[in-house]
Amino acid sequence: MAANAATHADDIPAKPQRIVSLNMCTDELVLRLASPEHIASVTWLSQDPRNANMAARALTIPANHGLVEEVLAHKPDLVVAGAYTTRSTVALLKRVGVPVREFGVPGNLAEMRAQIRDMANLLGEQQNGEALIAEIDARLAALADRPRPAHPRAIVLRPNGFTTGRGSLVDEILTAAGLTNLAAELGIDNYGQIALETVALGKADILILNTTPDGPPSLAHEILHHPVLARLGDRLKLVALPSKLWTCAGPAVIDAIELLLDASAPTTAGKSP
Repeated sequence: MAANAATHADDIPAKPQRIVSLNMCTDELVLRLASPEHIASVTWLSQDPRNANMAARALTIPANHGLVEEVLAHKPDLVVAGAYTTRSTVALLKRVGVPVREFGVPGNLAEMRAQIRDMANLLGEQQNGEALIAEIDARLAALADRPRPAHPRAIVLRPNGFTTGRGSLVDEILTAAGLTNLAAELGIDNYGQIALETVALGKADILILNTTPDGPPSLAHEILHHPVLARLGDRLKLVALPSKLWTCAGPAVIDAIELLLDASAPTTAGKSP
């Protein structure tokens, strides 16, 4: 399901005027669909352009850190949250009668469209929602007309050695870009860890490094800079894909598909550039 049932649904106005978002992905949808004067607060994460697609707009809106006190201070008539984040805050808000709607993680492009439509209906911004979906579909149709490589095998490597397999939005993004997801072939469902040895010994043509440009150093990201990966560049193509393009389900995933198409496009000699 793209969204869970709302609590206190009768208390949500047809067009909420004081919306608070507690999740970076719900932030993005709210920022894309609602008028700025109707958004009371979004998370601080959405104000960082390295991690968020709508940072410029988010910087004009008060930020929150997911704390109950912060939310209540804004006197919201609607709070939107992720199904897996700020759980204690969401529970307390429900207990005191604040209208809350929780959104899950879409597993494919169809669920992404459904989630956009659900959010637009909730915000009373149906026209904006349909326009956004139409824009996404038009871009997908344009990309579908581009030449495709001969299904090169690709694998995604994220911080801490995580990859993405069957049943994930990323898997569908790879398919839309004409790639075969090696993690899915290895039997990995959704998100799972993969040993660096498996990456090195696998028969991938493209290794997609899920990175955050100019991000601070961290142990989680060290694997993305391992010397083995640099050596692999001699026999497979390394593609750096900013994590913000597919962390959340929205128009930016089309940018991810386009980037992957560009990276795997055959040259006139029939080889990848």
